[in-house]
Amino acid sequence: MRKIILSAVVISSFAFAGGGFKDVEPAVEPVVPIVVEEVSPFYVGLGLSGVSTGDGDLDIFSEKVGRDRTGDILAMAGYEFNPYIALEGRYMTSVFDEDFLTRDSWGIYAKPQYPLTGEFSLYALIGYGGLNVDGKGLSLTDVSDTGFQWGLGASYEVIENIAIFADYVSIAKDMDADIFRGSLLRDVSSDAFTLGATYNF
Repeated sequence: MRKIILSAVVISSFAFAGGGFKDVEPAVEPVVPIVVEEVSPFYVGLGLSGVSTGDGDLDIFSEKVGRDRTGDILAMAGYEFNPYIALEGRYMTSVFDEDFLTRDSWGIYAKPQYPLTGEFSLYALIGYGGLNVDGKGLSLTDVSDTGFQWGLGASYEVIENIAIFADYVSIAKDMDADIFRGSLLRDVSSDAFTLGATYNF
């Protein structure tokens, strides 16, 4: 969005001689348009997420019995009320899986953020969302639940209106579910690490 501001500079020159004003010749410069860039508060983003889902503690970097890792695509949209607070919505869906499940999740978050410099900022995500887990084969039942979600992250504006970000989000914690993979698993959790980019209109 561009906003045009018209400015005119009026310069009056006075020559003083003989104890009084000799002449007055005001000079007016032509009107010059000044273009000021305005950044829209609306933004969108895409990311790639590594997600760990299953029983027990987070373990996204190695295979663990009772947990499965998926690669997800993240789509997001948000609105910045000011440099310190935004509202953001996210949707994630798995595009590849390790062993026995596929998943998708969504969330709506308040996003407090703190700019450390003009380009670099830290933020938190606090909100509500849902998780759907679809089992593959007879050893897994499907799971669906909603609840509190939270996250932490950082973003850096690489060029005007485009920033990269990295964050961690706790999608679900101790869901009540009956998942069988050789044994009964309960208190299912899901966590995601995401790298992505955002664009301000």
